[in-house]
Amino acid sequence: MKVICIFNQKGGVGKTTTNINLCSYLAMEGYKVLTLDIDPQGNTTSGLGLDKKNLELSMYDVLTSVTPLNDVIIKSDLIQNLSIAPSTMELAGAEIEIIQENDREQILSKKIKELEVEYDFIFIDCPPSLGSLTINALTASDSVLIPIQCEFYALEGVSQLINTVQLVKKSLNKNLTVEGVLMTMYDYRTNLSNEVFKEVEKYFNDLMFKSTIPRNIRLAESPSFGLPIMLYDEKCKGAKAYLNFTKEFLERQKS
Repeated sequence: MKVICIFNQKGGVGKTTTNINLCSYLAMEGYKVLTLDIDPQGNTTSGLGLDKKNLELSMYDVLTSVTPLNDVIIKSDLIQNLSIAPSTMELAGAEIEIIQENDREQILSKKIKELEVEYDFIFIDCPPSLGSLTINALTASDSVLIPIQCEFYALEGVSQLINTVQLVKKSLNKNLTVEGVLMTMYDYRTNLSNEVFKEVEKYFNDLMFKSTIPRNIRLAESPSFGLPIMLYDEKCKGAKAYLNFTKEFLERQKS
């Protein structure tokens, strides 16, 4: 079982889109996949077709009480082998509530270790901030996957992000590694996208995935229908890009 958190403290870089579609493609390949939504906005939850208003339990209960992770996991109706631990806006309060706890950075890690079902991959969709929810995710993970948007300020904040990973590695989770860096919202026609790609590649070298995710209307639309891209429009550029990325991701797991 491998635990991977998808993290960038900048918002709007494609974290949730990457989480939803990578998890869905892996599940369709036959891997048992669980995604934990620990972003209070709950976009992974709604993007995979769950109604946040009808949830009895969520990740809020897992992180702030004795509720085991098993009790909140819902099997996807859309995709076989995919399960979701959902989130609601309540989770925003968890940041404050868990500050008082002993070993507060380890809460999620302990809950994952208590899981009764064995998964091939567990993905954690993090909020776009460096609060205690994200620290919990980094402490519980084997690696961190970093989506970076192809824009002028792409590298701004990346050194802070890497510093955070290093700090967690030093004090809370010595085995944490960087899974890789994925360029999102890539537009092949612009010099800017190509220049940003080269800059980020210089910074990360071999950690860069060769696959890139293009700007794509269908990709942007699919979450509002509660569908991963392959169920919304499997022939669009965004779907093909995430399928290629999934294949590259799996290749890396073998090495």
